[in-house]
Amino acid sequence: MTSRKGRARRNSDCTAAGTRPALRAPHRPRRDEGAEQAFVIGVLTNAADFARARAWGVSDVPDYERYLTDTAELLADALERFETVRARMFHPQDFEEFCLLHGLDPAAPTARDRYLVNPPLQTQLLAYQGEELAGDFVPRLVRARENGLTLRHADLLLDGGLLGSTGPAEADEEHARWVRAAHQRGAEVFRRMLVGAGAGVYELRLRVDAPGGRLSAAARVLQWEDGVVRINDEELELICAVLCAGLALELPGVAVLHGSQGSAASCGEYLPAAWAWSSGGPDWAPAARPVRLDGVAAQPGYSLGTVC
Repeated sequence: MTSRKGRARRNSDCTAAGTRPALRAPHRPRRDEGAEQAFVIGVLTNAADFARARAWGVSDVPDYERYLTDTAELLADALERFETVRARMFHPQDFEEFCLLHGLDPAAPTARDRYLVNPPLQTQLLAYQGEELAGDFVPRLVRARENGLTLRHADLLLDGGLLGSTGPAEADEEHARWVRAAHQRGAEVFRRMLVGAGAGVYELRLRVDAPGGRLSAAARVLQWEDGVVRINDEELELICAVLCAGLALELPGVAVLHGSQGSAASCGEYLPAAWAWSSGGPDWAPAARPVRLDGVAAQPGYSLGTVC
């Protein structure tokens, strides 16, 4: 879907939850001087969720296919009118629990507004830039919700160090430096994995055993011959956050990088590849033995210390 160029309209933030009238209903949060104007929308990502949400008056269209069509039109219109367009998955169970916690009526449009801009859920928001809704963007919204929940878990383990915390300024700064250092180490681990792999199309699967449940992350990566990497921002953020938490707290973990190694520059020769690394503390090293993670089998990877 492509958008037409148009002058951005200077309105207050908008939130949306389903029907076209509701999608266009104004939301009036605090207005910060100089803040960019944004449009925020919640998108139902499957027919079952659509059927459940209709009980709250979220939509009056006859079926999910029509809902997607109307939502795509609304997003195209929003791209013309607003400087920033963002979306997140409208998850009926999450919404119902949110309303119960805050004493809200799920059928009230204001409840949907509050749910969509709830600060703890901001990690689930994605910028919309004209992608095809059903073919690409909806699956990303589903993953963004899952990633957001994992990111919140990692943040709790790090006492708010990833997403921001409150407390004595001196203690906060010391804690922030500790988390930043672990985050930089995690980003460097990921970089060395990719540099060692070379050009190709890969997926990284990562799992760290943490208090309260495993932290899991996955990212699809396209790497060109010149080292340029294409990866969704939200997936990169989560990979680095999980690596950060594992390194900072010295938690056991395993990572598998698999896919097709090669490039068009090498006459289209692509070779299957799968490498595995593990961590039991402050660093990552080649796995001691073959690994199977989420059904993917991998051999011990290369030493990350030898990768520049």
